[in-house]
Amino acid sequence: MNDKTILQHVSELVEEEKRLRLGASQAPDKAERLRHIDEQLDQCWDLLRQRRALREFGEDPEKAQVRDARTVEGYEG
Repeated sequence: MNDKTILQHVSELVEEEKRLRLGASQAPDKAERLRHIDEQLDQCWDLLRQRRALREFGEDPEKAQVRDARTVEGYEG
């Protein structure tokens, strides 16, 4: 996965999040889906930060790995 692919996924998640937040639906799964989107966004941003740090220090950005949601949950962006 490269940076462009990750950023495309971020864009897709943000668009879905917007649709859910603007929608009138009060479906019980809406809140769960929004929580899942937030977790995925945190993971994507973390992965991009890892890739950029590796690249900055002359390492292979492909060594970056998606971390579990609990690990990245408390990070400040």
